[in-house]
Amino acid sequence: MDLQALALTLRLAVVTTALLLVIAVPVAYWIAFSGSRLRALVEAVSTLPLLLPPTVLGFYLLVLLGPRTPFGRAWIQLTGHPLAFSFTGLVVGSVIYSFPFAVQPLVAGFSGVDTALLEQARLLGASRLRLLRAVLLPLTARSVLTAAVLCFTHTVGEFGVVLMIGGDIPGATRTLSISIYDQVQDFAYTQANRTALVLVVISVAALVLLYSRRRHGLSEARHG
Repeated sequence: MDLQALALTLRLAVVTTALLLVIAVPVAYWIAFSGSRLRALVEAVSTLPLLLPPTVLGFYLLVLLGPRTPFGRAWIQLTGHPLAFSFTGLVVGSVIYSFPFAVQPLVAGFSGVDTALLEQARLLGASRLRLLRAVLLPLTARSVLTAAVLCFTHTVGEFGVVLMIGGDIPGATRTLSISIYDQVQDFAYTQANRTALVLVVISVAALVLLYSRRRHGLSEARHG
């Protein structure tokens, strides 16, 4: 077992999930309640990573993060090193790649809240931030949990995007999925099987948590 790859994968998943929840909550709020003509475009762009092959997305991100673009050059001037082939670059790519898994459950949860409650909160003088913090998020806690679990497990198992952006640098960008690929290339099938089982266990544990919480919520609703 490549413990370095395991630690890096879990770190990447935690950081990506935290950033995605911060970014996706206001985006999902806007999509759920906005009447703007741009809503369909924003929804399409936020869903696009689901449809694009990971290698295509990874290639364009690699170009964007590289030194030949204004963004890439500006980053190098600020930090002294490129985003590509670094842990920070993996985070950027993972956030973009898993963005739909954060936005879609939140949009579904926000859209299911009774609008009468929101109108009452507005009449009582609640700002949008307070409305989101005190009303929407508590009422959609299961949707937030779903988004977090999906983002975490999706990041843990991603391969194409992280390989394109980060390469295969031990201790820096080599995740568990890349470690499995290396082990198969070396015909180390026993080691690859052990590493793959770790990913399976993480995914199953996350899904059990998600579905047990959902069933618990349904049980409470029936007895309430």
